Amino acid sequence: MKMIIVIVKDSDADSVNQELISKEFRVTRIASTGGFLRSGVVTLLIGVDDDRVQDGIKVIREHLGKNKSQESSATLFVIPVQRFEQI
Repeated sequence: MKMIIVIVKDSDADSVNQELISKEFRVTRIASTGGFLRSGVVTLLIGVDDDRVQDGIKVIREHLGKNKSQESSATLFVIPVQRFEQI
């Protein structure tokens, strides 16, 4: 299992979040500030099985707004999960 952490601009968060949910990814949305993109951002936490990581990244890439400048549209981390438990 992996955890995809993606930090996206506020303007992209809804479309990315909704598409991930429609593709049956479990998403936790956290409003966040500052940092990587120097503007309003949202952090999405997505727990995925190893075989769905690339599918999740593809959905994220396809639903980011078109960026004409050289700035990044998102910052993405893929982190291994040693233990997952719902209580």
